[in-house]
Amino acid sequence: MIKQELLEAQRILEEFLENNENIVRIEQAGQLLVSSLQQDGKILSCGNGGSMSDAMHFAEELSGRFRDDRPAYAALALSDPSYLTCVANDYGYEQVFARGVEALGKRGDVLLAISTSGNSKNVLRAVGTAKEIGMHVVGLTGKTGGALAELCDVEIRAPHSEYADRAQEIHIKVIHCLIHYVEQHVER
Repeated sequence: MIKQELLEAQRILEEFLENNENIVRIEQAGQLLVSSLQQDGKILSCGNGGSMSDAMHFAEELSGRFRDDRPAYAALALSDPSYLTCVANDYGYEQVFARGVEALGKRGDVLLAISTSGNSKNVLRAVGTAKEIGMHVVGLTGKTGGALAELCDVEIRAPHSEYADRAQEIHIKVIHCLIHYVEQHVER
């Protein structure tokens, strides 16, 4: 069973790599991130469950350190538990990320929105708020891309698989590529 799991993960990654459009989209997303940071913008990220962990990992690698010593980049995951429960209690769970985007986002910033289904209502609301503000949106999706696919400036979709974990495995690879791209292209 273990070997079958690893072989399936390998097959999904190979399928992702066979579509050159995925490489183009990762570069387009990287360019949005770099452009925002070079114009004193910031990057926000959000997602649910494992995607929240990925959103947090993305932000901490940008604001902390990935591979090289360099200045910190302005990046924040919308993940504070007291904030999330406050907003969920007062406005409903569908608003937890949108309120954070409203509070912290500005025109020219970027939102990394992560949803393996592409249909997480709270992620979709955050994207709607980001668009109203004039932010750019990079979406990491899976399956069919869901409603999120049509709302993104750049959508990067993991190949269809039965379970979300295969999409998350692609997402973390994309996240690392994006961070590395930023480190290589933001002027120091």
